[in-house]
Amino acid sequence: MKVIVFGATGMVGQGVLRECLIDPGIDRVVVVGRSPTGQRDAKLVEIVHGDFTDYSAIEAQLTGFDACFFCLGVSSIGMNEERYRHLTHDLTLAAATTLARLNPQMTFVYVTGAGTDSTEQGSLMWARIKGKTENDLLKLPFKAAYMFRPGAIQPLHGARSKTAWVQAVYTATWPLWSVLRRISPSLVTSTEQIGRGMIRVAREGYPRKVLEMEDINSL
Repeated sequence: MKVIVFGATGMVGQGVLRECLIDPGIDRVVVVGRSPTGQRDAKLVEIVHGDFTDYSAIEAQLTGFDACFFCLGVSSIGMNEERYRHLTHDLTLAAATTLARLNPQMTFVYVTGAGTDSTEQGSLMWARIKGKTENDLLKLPFKAAYMFRPGAIQPLHGARSKTAWVQAVYTATWPLWSVLRRISPSLVTSTEQIGRGMIRVAREGYPRKVLEMEDINSL
């Protein structure tokens, strides 16, 4: 497979990129981001791109791909609804709409979140916007699209949160995470499991378009 990864410098994206680079069935990985990842690998190509609303300048580099793993996301904490909608829904759909046009046989896999509101009517702002993002992605003319809804995520193999206080919490609670993953597979997953799961559904498909925690951990 040839894959595109968005958000590869974030915690989840770091884990997904690692799994792509070590998977023998993936022979090319293109990362699109605002800054380099710092990774070096023979099958890795990085595109530094500043405007995530417009891909016209790099369309030629975004064709001929089998899958996109979209891991770009922000926390809604301290953010108003308009700004969160722009960063979560609008930027995701700008990339996805372009990729669907250029790669109609592509499988698009989006990292969303546990508790996402598919009705778009709930009281939680972030959940409504995530729900609309999922729903709009599922309407695009991809070969297939899958929504991954992880809850608590254990970062493995050097993956780190870009948010200092979040990383501090992970560091302080590290001894508990492996235990929690074993006893609560419906609540906790890992960056490794998400990455492997995304690759597997892109390669083999999955019976449901929206994957909750137990689905992700079963892959």
